[in-house]
Amino acid sequence: MPFLPTISTFFIILSAIFVAIGWSFIIKNKVKAHKKSMIAASISALLFFIIYVSRTAFVGNTSFGGPENIKIYYTIFLIFHITLATISAIFGVITLTLAFKRNITKHRKIGPVTSVIWFISAITGVAVYLLLYVIYEGGETTSMLKAILGT
Repeated sequence: MPFLPTISTFFIILSAIFVAIGWSFIIKNKVKAHKKSMIAASISALLFFIIYVSRTAFVGNTSFGGPENIKIYYTIFLIFHITLATISAIFGVITLTLAFKRNITKHRKIGPVTSVIWFISAITGVAVYLLLYVIYEGGETTSMLKAILGT
């Protein structure tokens, strides 16, 4: 098991768990517990991002090492995941900003949407990790563009 990808995947899973816990707290009108849980989710997501970006900058990204005949499906799935992860990060920052600015009306509208996108992003991220490091042996570790495009 590769060390840094495993650690970063752990933090994104932890983030999703904290979001789920925070969601359950707000349903029960436990606002302080909701806030603490969502801050913990944000810190976990930030730790994931720091590890991911550091690994990408200093080590590179791992290309798909599975069978050639499914590589195109993996690549499409990866692009879907990257798009979703980017959208969920943007929504996350907006949702947190609304909460900290006490714009609760807008926060309540965008929060559930952000959470659902975050869950899907986390699940697809775990799937990418499994495809790269568990189900198949990872390919070459190289620059991000080369890893995505397979060149």
